[in-house]
Amino acid sequence: MNIEVVTIGDELLLGFTIDTNGAHLARELSQYGVTVARRASVGDGADEIGAAVGEALDRTGAVITTGGLGPTSDDRTKPSIAALFGREMQLDESIVESLRQRWKSRGWPGDLPESNRQQALIPSGATILENRHGSAPGIWLEDERGRWVAMLPGVPREMRGMFADSLLPLIRARLPGEPMVVASRTIRTTGISESALSDRIRNLQDLDFEGLELAYLPGWEGVDLRLTARGVTAQDADARFVRVGDALKEVAGDHVYGEGAADLAASVLAALRAAGKKIAVGESCTGGMLGARLTAVAGSSDVVLGGVIAYHNDVKMGQLGVGKQTLAEHGAVSEETAREMASGARALLGSAVGVGITGIAGPGGGTPDKPVGTVCIAADIDGNVKSFRGSLVGDRHEVRQRSAQAALNLVRRMLAGTA
Repeated sequence: MNIEVVTIGDELLLGFTIDTNGAHLARELSQYGVTVARRASVGDGADEIGAAVGEALDRTGAVITTGGLGPTSDDRTKPSIAALFGREMQLDESIVESLRQRWKSRGWPGDLPESNRQQALIPSGATILENRHGSAPGIWLEDERGRWVAMLPGVPREMRGMFADSLLPLIRARLPGEPMVVASRTIRTTGISESALSDRIRNLQDLDFEGLELAYLPGWEGVDLRLTARGVTAQDADARFVRVGDALKEVAGDHVYGEGAADLAASVLAALRAAGKKIAVGESCTGGMLGARLTAVAGSSDVVLGGVIAYHNDVKMGQLGVGKQTLAEHGAVSEETAREMASGARALLGSAVGVGITGIAGPGGGTPDKPVGTVCIAADIDGNVKSFRGSLVGDRHEVRQRSAQAALNLVRRMLAGTA
């Protein structure tokens, strides 16, 4: 089955809101062999909505829209699509009563606001899709030729809940037999460039991808390897993912830190927990970003003791014990300083593991010897100190993100005995 998705709202076209609804629908539908053949975003104008949905109906006969079902004057989805089907808008008293009870339960003193009655206007002959996550009901509208449009609200939380509760069962009921899926599996790597990883995989001459597509997805966290299967059963896809995925992991080696949505900070915390060790951090250029990564993981308090944002040299010396001579001879951005920051954080907070990060995030502050993007990172585990100096790319925010990721990776590899 092919479906088109039309997301509606001026805010999407102006760039104030990112279209996460279309991406979510594409991911969810692909699990059942349903292909999103095209995605489009249009503004709130009635003509724009009608044209986009009409063209999509002509191509595939199956359309999902999100947005434009609210109570305000710019919510024009329902009448625009009703006109395509030649249907009149009718007031559904059951929806009016449901909305009235919803407002009453929230302590609204009077009757239902008049603007909300617009949400109870439904195209004649439509099927109402229950919304247990908000006030706007969804709508399924189908013509005598079997063409259909499903209208969902634009609020992501409401849209996702309503899709799972009400719309997905209707779509699945129309799928014949065991679905042929479009499925993906992601292997996460860090500490290796896209080109170097590509060379490793390309040099593996006997690697059989078994019909799977391979994509390289570089980002500040590292390079994700995404395998995609099309036109096979879910069971067959899973088996291929295991076989090909294992081969790719072997090629990528210790640069692999997880699959799917795995987070490196969570992986490091799990390794620390398994080893019975606690961690403390000393950060300069990252300004607490490493600590934020660690403490963003639920339950991290049993492993993370704390840290010091040592931005100024006085704090490096006074709190982390960095030597004045070290700073004078090697500078604040040096492996020597990072090593003393790591050991100082460990000693200050009494942890088994200490991490030190110092660098030049930019946009200014660089020199010929230490250009913007230069970072020095060290980890001290039970007195065993390792460090490195790197040159990271990106703007200020990206350099800081990459620095925190690199620090986590150093700790991960040291705990695993591969650094």
